[in-house]
Parts: sequence; C-alpha cells; structure tokens
Amino acid sequence: MGARPGAAVDEVLALVDAVLREAGLTRAAVRSLATLEARAAEPGIAGAGAELGVPVRGFPAGALAAVPVPHPSALPLDATGTPSVAEAAALLTAGGSAGAGAEGSTGGAEGATGAGRVGSATDAGNAGGAAGTGSAAGTGGAGGAGVARAVLLVPKRKSRSVTCALAACVPVCPHEHAPGVRLLHLTHGYIAREPGSPPTIPTPHTTAAMDMHTQSDAHDLRHHGDAEVRDEKLIDLAVNVRTNTPPDWLRKRIADSLTGLAAYPDGRAARAAVAVRHDLPPGRVLLTAGAAEAFVLLARALPVRRPVVVHPQFTEPEAALRDAGHEVGRVLLREEDGFRLDPAAVPEDADLVVIGNPTNPTSVLHPAASIAALARPGRTLVVDEAFMDAVPGERESLAGRTDVPGLVVLRSLTKTWGLAGLRIGYVLAEPETIALLERAQPLWPVSTPALVAAEACMSRMALAEAEHAAHRIGVERAHLLAGLAEFDEVRTVAGAEGPFVLMRIDGADAIRDRLRLLGFAARRGDTFPGLDRNWLRLAVRDRATTNRFLQALDQALLLNG
Repeated sequence: MGARPGAAVDEVLALVDAVLREAGLTRAAVRSLATLEARAAEPGIAGAGAELGVPVRGFPAGALAAVPVPHPSALPLDATGTPSVAEAAALLTAGGSAGAGAEGSTGGAEGATGAGRVGSATDAGNAGGAAGTGSAAGTGGAGGAGVARAVLLVPKRKSRSVTCALAACVPVCPHEHAPGVRLLHLTHGYIAREPGSPPTIPTPHTTAAMDMHTQSDAHDLRHHGDAEVRDEKLIDLAVNVRTNTPPDWLRKRIADSLTGLAAYPDGRAARAAVAVRHDLPPGRVLLTAGAAEAFVLLARALPVRRPVVVHPQFTEPEAALRDAGHEVGRVLLREEDGFRLDPAAVPEDADLVVIGNPTNPTSVLHPAASIAALARPGRTLVVDEAFMDAVPGERESLAGRTDVPGLVVLRSLTKTWGLAGLRIGYVLAEPETIALLERAQPLWPVSTPALVAAEACMSRMALAEAEHAAHRIGVERAHLLAGLAEFDEVRTVAGAEGPFVLMRIDGADAIRDRLRLLGFAARRGDTFPGLDRNWLRLAVRDRATTNRFLQALDQALLLNG
C-alpha cells in the first residue's frame, strides 16, 4: 500500500477490494499488507490490516528503493525515494515468502491462490499464475522440492489518497531450466497502457502453402494439451475443457449410477436419447469412449486406400490412421487465407477426408456447405464436431443430415460437460458405416456412468444449459481477443468461433516457457501440421483469469526482450 497521511480506512479497504476483484480473489486470500515503514502506523493502513485480520509490514525507504518496479512514477520517487511504494512493498513482501519453505509454497484452494502469501502491497497467497516482475527465487515446497518467485498479480491501482498493488509467491518446478526471472527495470507496460510503449513489428512469416503431401514425423501427433498441465499446478489455458464442470446435477446423476456397476453396461437408452436429440433413427448412432475411440475405429474398420486429413487440426485422426498402417495425405490450410477451407484443394481421389468444425486449433468455423461440397460417391467424409456445442445455435453443423453421402459426424461430450476422465462421445453415420464400426469395438466399450451421462446430456435442460454456456464463451472469447489485440507482437486467427483462440508470436516457444514460470500453461502449436514454434493455442476462460493471463503475457514479452 501507498497512502497519503490521513487516508481513511474505508478508502484503503475499497481499493484493496477493487484490486482483489480484478485478480479474481477475495479478502480471504490476503496474508499481509505492506508499505513504507513511516506509513505502517497510519490509522487508515493499520485499521485496514486489523479489519482484514492480517499483519502490516513496514519497509525502510532504502529497501523499497532497491526494488525495480514495472510502473514507476515521479511523485512517490521525489517523496519517498522509491518510484512505487505499492509495487515495491508488494513484491518485497511476497518475495520474502519465497524462502518461507512449506508455508510459502504449499498449494491450496482459493482459485489460483494457495496457502502462502500475496502481497498488497497486498500479499495474497501462493498464486498459480501471475504477471509482473519476479523477485529472487527462494526454496519452496515441503523439503525444498521447488523454488518460488514473487510476481505482480495486479499492478498499482490508485484512488484519491491510496495506491495498491497485489503480488504473490509463485512456485517454480526445479526441472524447468529456463533462466530465473529477476527483478527487472521495466519502463513501460502494455496492459497498463503506459506512455512510451514502443511498437514491435512482427517478423514476416511465410506459412505452409495449401498443398497435398504425405506425412512426415516432424510433428508430435501424440502431444495433447493435457501434457502441458499434467505434472504442475498451473492455471490451465492448454486444455479445452470448460471450467467448473461437470455441473452438480450431472455429478449426481453419475454418482447415482454407481449402484448399478455390478451389471454390464446397457447403452440402449443413451443411444436412443442421442438419436432423438439429432432426429435420427438409433441405427445411425454409435456411442464411443470419447471421440478419440471413434478415430481409431474409423482407421481400423473402413477399407480406405487414400485417406486425407485437412490440417491444422486435431492430430489424433492422422495418428490413428498411421497406426493402422495407412499412408496419410495432408491438405494444409494457409494463414493468409484465414485457415479456411477451399474444397478444391482436396484431391479428387481421396476416399476418406477428415476435417474439424470448428477446427482445433484454429477455432475457424467452416460453412456447412463448404464441407458438404467435399462429399463424393465412394468417399467417407468425417467431420469432427467435438466443439460444435460451444457454437451458439450449432450453426454450420452437419449432425442430423442424411442427404450428404458418406457423411460421418463425430461428437464429444467431454469438453462442454467436463467429462474428459469419463470418456464419452458418439458417431452419427449411415447404418452400414455404424455397423462396420460397431463390429470393430470391444464388448461393452462405454461404461455405465458414461452412458448415464450421455443420456442426461441429451435432455432439454442440458441442451439449454449448453446453449447458454456457448453464448457465455462468445463473450469471454471477445474479451480475450480484445486484450490480445493490445499487443503489437501478437497476431490472432480472425473469426474464432470455438472455446479457444490461436495466436502467433515470434518465438512463441520461449514465451510459453516464460508463461509457465508465471504460472500459466498454454498449448504449444508446433505439434499441429501446418504450424510451427511461433504458435500458441489459448483456451477461453473467465474474465478474471483472462486479465491475469494478459498481465502475465505482458511480462513474458518484456522478459523475452
């Protein structure tokens, strides 16, 4: 905190509350207040500490002056010798908890905060993600299992008589060998729109041409977003599963199904529910253990000779085809065309074509007519609609269509409903294709809890909830895109319609490493054919999380030079 003499308790608390809201936190996350030693006994600050039930720490002016801050100001520099009392005190306090052993680095609840400390010049616990400058690293975690650094969650904010900044102690895993983040002299900040921020001109980038060629092993087709967050407590922007799911009503339905685990799974009710939802006969529906199983079934069961996958897109279809012994052709969509489909680019002799809609990772929603134009006699047209229920009105969906020859539509329930660990999806296709795929399945491929979940997610109430979530995702995606547009270094794919966005930054692989140090996991783009190391995919999250990520991205870009 920074405060003028005579600042009232109410004004201090009002600004603290505003800063906490911006970070998506509550007062319960605050562990201490920090300020200039000469101000620590001021009634406004002391009273705020008493109201919050946290100690007030005072630092000598010399100690604060030694802390570089990202948003310096001349007025406090003249008055106190430090260019920002709030930011310096917050970082110094949170940095002190970096060496506090288990207390400073034990993960906890409270969203992204843990049981450590966050500094106002409000100090708020061990944050899973943050932006700002880092302090010197200290030992963190029980037994010294990791290190931790202080970072700003929220830069200084001002009221009439008070300034406030929010910092936290962020754990860093010891096996990450990126250079340690140090306190740096930062003279401008993009998110804060400080004057003098120089524009950065992106390096010209030549994308892959739209062409047809056989696959190579340059891309790790088996790498998926879950690998980005598997071993660390990071704020997850890598996995495209909707947060705060499954909803309570769905959890209850799944839990209630456990009483029937002694019986073998019976998928008839779930299959009928999916058929009704898409106005199809049950013979056109096959339930699968997620959409990923469907790709394996297609690769193994269909007698194809010339399979083609339209990229960039989810890599599992190509991986499954290659595992089944097929030589896979690729059609690479171009960035300069907005990664949009040109049906003429697909070879006429392709007897299996796979495309995503909306496409992962580009978030492009192709017109249904353009995809339907790929249909040919003797060709199987596979459309991965795993994210279509995140599109309001599911416009451009081909699910339920019976007039497109050879059409196979794949759907997943894991993304919108948070069922990635349960594995449930389904295939919509001609009865003959369904029969081929079903014969390739093992007995009882979908568990009873997954079948119950599938039936529940087909109800009118569930469909209405999914539609509401799709509209909400659109609002939050617009907020993320608007924030990314503030960075000269960042270029996003236009017209995103899915629950994720694809962005290009020169040296995105290094930026991704910096973001991990700041507590955020982003999906690397270089495993997708047609993309390279300069691409990252970001899941759409709530506004508070997005704001914190944008601050972290700001800092990662500055640290990257």
